[in-house]
Amino acid sequence: MSPAESQAGRWRTALSVYTRPRVVGMVFLGFSAGLPFLLVFTTLSAWLTEAQISRTTIGFFSWVGITYSIKVFWAPVIDRLPLPPLTPIFGKRRGWMLAAQITIAIGLTGMALTSPGNNLTQLALFALLVAFGSATQDITIDAWRIEVVERDMQGAMAATYVLGYRLALLTAGAGALHLAELTNWSLTYIIMAGLMGVGMLTTLIIPEPLHPANPRTQILESRLESSIGVTGKPGLAARITAWFADAVISPFVEFFERTGRLAVLILLLIGCYKLSDITMGVMANPFYLDLGFTKADIANVTKIFGFFMTIAGAGLGGILVVRFGILRPLLAGAVLVAATNLLFVWLAVSEPSLFHLAVVVSADNLSGGLATSAFIAWLSSLTNTSYTATQYALFSSLMTLPAKFIGGFAGIVVDTSGYASFFLYAGLLGIPAILLVTYLLQQPANILRRN
Repeated sequence: MSPAESQAGRWRTALSVYTRPRVVGMVFLGFSAGLPFLLVFTTLSAWLTEAQISRTTIGFFSWVGITYSIKVFWAPVIDRLPLPPLTPIFGKRRGWMLAAQITIAIGLTGMALTSPGNNLTQLALFALLVAFGSATQDITIDAWRIEVVERDMQGAMAATYVLGYRLALLTAGAGALHLAELTNWSLTYIIMAGLMGVGMLTTLIIPEPLHPANPRTQILESRLESSIGVTGKPGLAARITAWFADAVISPFVEFFERTGRLAVLILLLIGCYKLSDITMGVMANPFYLDLGFTKADIANVTKIFGFFMTIAGAGLGGILVVRFGILRPLLAGAVLVAATNLLFVWLAVSEPSLFHLAVVVSADNLSGGLATSAFIAWLSSLTNTSYTATQYALFSSLMTLPAKFIGGFAGIVVDTSGYASFFLYAGLLGIPAILLVTYLLQQPANILRRN
């Protein structure tokens, strides 16, 4: 076989990852994960606005989103406790997943049967139930995805998850608005509750991951219980303390022991990898409007080109992870995300043109999709499968918190220096991630083993 034929064979093998049933299944789980999100945010805001609810009250409703940011607090429960009767029937991950999906469907049905004008408090409680169920479903889907396939397939799993999630956002966003225009909000939310059946059916079909005992983590937990003096002690207080040490403290101790001197650098990379992307995104729509583009122009370009290029980028990222491992695509994603900000600098100093806008948005979404697939694959590889839900919930919370905080200052940069300087600044925010990934590439390949 010639080198060219061998190379083509390796690429075909990498591409074939998207034909595997578990990878395909992530499309439907991604749809189930994305469907509730807008139904308790922007779509709900539209419903409340039509119901003549005050803007102040609508703003308070956004607080239900805090649930997604604090999911790390109950992730240890999902990692450690069975949920009768579902766990004995469906398994550790699928049992909790199905319970979360049922919770979302009940919450959406409750919202549909509640009138905002007559019982706003009840509507808020049902919205909170949906958000809680959705965040719990996120925890279980992430854990299932990480545990059910090998590390080199995580990029492909992330890509198909992004596809399903984006389709769900279209369904729960534009789709729900069109449906409400044709019918009413109650029927719209009933239909959305019914669409949670996609996730439930998928949960019934997919296999439960294996959960073999891990001697290393068992030794770690025994050591922790001994160090706090509860080993072998009777009584409820001792049992609760031992459970807390095993479920909550052990995942963090295990991560720092396993990663050693690299732990702080890894956490820094998690916190800063999305800095450039999220900071730029804060000012994207104001920038387009200030250039003179209409809302229809922006919607057409960002929704059509944005959607397909994001999916293409995510798919390419998954192939690259299979072909080259995780860290090299991770570096490519960091470089491309930072570099595309230079295209926005060019757009800021050029004459407004729909063609130029389409080129820049396409490049931005392609690089963002690629970076997302590689980043999710890398975060997944950092977890120990004994603590998958807890460790990944921590990582996913950390990956957006610093970026959202720094992104809050984006308007100040624009007001003081203009858009061209702002996009250059946003691009420079990507340099720490590039340097940190480059450093990790120089480390031994087995230093971040996850089990």
